[in-house]
Amino acid sequence: MTQVLLFATVISPFVAGLLEVIKRLAALPKNFIPLTAVVLGVALGAVAYPFTEMDLALRLWSGAGAGLSATGLFELLQKRQGHTKRIKED
Repeated sequence: MTQVLLFATVISPFVAGLLEVIKRLAALPKNFIPLTAVVLGVALGAVAYPFTEMDLALRLWSGAGAGLSATGLFELLQKRQGHTKRIKED
């Protein structure tokens, strides 16, 4: 499990970078960004076989985790304007 998390941590910045390139080059709808990130992560995990001795299934899981974390990292660092909804107190 430690190898899976470590590998996902290593490839997550690459997924985030490639996702940003794809977003700038293609008109990608915002609701497909997380799916695109997961697909990119799985693809990077699959092609990274020369760099690790992990099984293919573990590399694919790491890639999916890296895609999800890259999307979360982007959302965390993205500057948003406005306020959150407040619950009306009666």
